[in-house]
Amino acid sequence: MQFAYAILSSNSVAKEIKSRLRSGNAYYYSVQNILSSRLLSKNLKIKIYRTIILPVVLYGCESWSLSLREERKLRVFENMVLRRIFGPKRDEVTGEWRRLHNEELNDLYCSPNIVRVIKWRRMRWAGHVARVGEERGMYRGLLEKPKGKRPLGRTRRSWVDNITTDLQGVGCGYMDWIGLAQDRDRWRTLVSAVMNLGVP
Repeated sequence: MQFAYAILSSNSVAKEIKSRLRSGNAYYYSVQNILSSRLLSKNLKIKIYRTIILPVVLYGCESWSLSLREERKLRVFENMVLRRIFGPKRDEVTGEWRRLHNEELNDLYCSPNIVRVIKWRRMRWAGHVARVGEERGMYRGLLEKPKGKRPLGRTRRSWVDNITTDLQGVGCGYMDWIGLAQDRDRWRTLVSAVMNLGVP
């Protein structure tokens, strides 16, 4: 309860993400020898990552309000795992082995990256929250504006800001997203469109 209050009062999930990444690292190091094994296919290693490591990191991500810095931390973690899976690459000119660049990892990893998965899960859950009604606690907790004076300085992006930004990417940022979410089929289409947006 104390930690939940810390998230609500500062509008930051930095501590939660740090904890999730710490847990993800523990699982990663427990299977890193398997991810390096030449006896297993790359596809099987990716399945191990997506079924053992990724769910640990993304637990509760539907309620996260991410800054660009936090998104980068998540991408750095995922790229570390992918480099272990795909291994180094031999330079055609020098003949020396080097680690893969981020762009090369993006080309090799055919599944949606970790940030796109978060956007998809957050959007999907946003539709559920919008349809449960104002009387439910999670609706009030995520959508109602806090009372009192806000602290000085630039305000952090809220959870709703993330939803609006994602919808802007598919041309619906100006629309009432709560009203859009009432149409399940249309919202499902928007969720898929948001997930397919390019994430740097």
